[in-house]
Amino acid sequence: MLSSTASTGTNAVDWEERIDFDRLRSERLARLKAELEASECGAVLAFDFSNIRYMSATHIGTWAMDKLIRFSLLTRRTDPVVWDFGSAAKHHLLYNPWLSETTAEADADPHAPHHGAVRPRLETGARAGISTLRGAFSPDAEIARSVARKIKRELEKFGLQNEPLGVDVIEMPVLFALQDEGIEVVDAQQIFMEARRVKTHDEIALLTQAASMVDAAYEDLYRFLRPGVRENECVGLVAKTLYDLGSEYVEGVNAISGERCSPHPHVFSDRLIRPGDPAFFDILHSFNGYRTCYYRTFAVGSASRAQHDAYKRAREYMDHAIALVRPGATTADIVSVWPTAQEFGFPDEEAAFALQYGHGVGLSIWEKPIFSRLVSLDHPEVLEEGMVFALETYWPSADGVGAARIEEEVVVTADGCKVITKFPAEDLIVAGRKYYAVGGELPTLRDAQSHLNTEAGRGGIPG
Repeated sequence: MLSSTASTGTNAVDWEERIDFDRLRSERLARLKAELEASECGAVLAFDFSNIRYMSATHIGTWAMDKLIRFSLLTRRTDPVVWDFGSAAKHHLLYNPWLSETTAEADADPHAPHHGAVRPRLETGARAGISTLRGAFSPDAEIARSVARKIKRELEKFGLQNEPLGVDVIEMPVLFALQDEGIEVVDAQQIFMEARRVKTHDEIALLTQAASMVDAAYEDLYRFLRPGVRENECVGLVAKTLYDLGSEYVEGVNAISGERCSPHPHVFSDRLIRPGDPAFFDILHSFNGYRTCYYRTFAVGSASRAQHDAYKRAREYMDHAIALVRPGATTADIVSVWPTAQEFGFPDEEAAFALQYGHGVGLSIWEKPIFSRLVSLDHPEVLEEGMVFALETYWPSADGVGAARIEEEVVVTADGCKVITKFPAEDLIVAGRKYYAVGGELPTLRDAQSHLNTEAGRGGIPG
């Protein structure tokens, strides 16, 4: 079998093995069924967009991600049933054959002779249904009660009405309606997270393809970056590149420059990028559901010595972490080589959360395992072959202005790991045009930055 981190085309062909989507669907469902079987639950109910996709391999557009309008049920005795938005259910019947297979009612006898016997009523796994539109429906319409009764009917049909029902996320009216129907509701998010913790061969291939698209976006961004462009223009450029390459969803582009780098605000602005600015970016998008989280840092035109030193520090922390990644290592091993919050200007680990950080990447960007000094030292998680996660490091520059941010996505292999984020990050890259003075090309490592009318700019020589 071809290495799952190999880069291939995304179109299906007869002359090369590529992503096998039937295998992807079946292996994901098998993992989820195994976790359900090992749990206390008789069934799991998903409202979370990523969990629904993992369970049922259905997708109706990223506009629906935050609506909580769709829901999907998996029981110990059935394949998934999806209640979907309007005509999407009819579309599933036409194009999702893994949902259109029928299942018999539990109280019918499939062995009874057909003559004079009541035939079992057959139903599909694709059905129309709607939740409360996050409260937009009038409570008097009793939509939440309708949802609860749909679920109760399935549980009763297969004799699971007295077993706990695991739910990932839920609207309060739906929770209360399920409880009113006598259903015990428990947390199922851990069931989903455990199923999704280790990636299948095809999941790793999709994650690698998603990362390769960001490689291309960074190439375009490197060519575009220069003084005078705005952070939001960089966001637009990256989004266009990704959508042109086949991205289904650009979840976000963190574009941070200049003084905004420290402290990290985690949101782009309309700031004009200036000569000598540090600028870092995080590109998050989805290809066939599979995400990226992928930082890179640039200097625009030139870099100060302080910015260069910050980058080297962030890179060292990254390299030390990657060197420790292998099956059997723990998240505690990784975070132990990262600095404490106090070492880079924060009072505690909660205040510095997500600056020295790691997280699983899959159908969402923050999956298991999590790497943070906030939790990992006391609650370590063991690394396993097939895990895919991102490691992120950060260091503020000594001048109090800039900072460096680096992120690499890695796949845990039998004897270590492979890095699937390929845009160069070994040293600080300078973007933008080269400038020339009468003495020749201006250096890319510059502390003066044209401020020669100050004592610092004159190298400490009094005026």
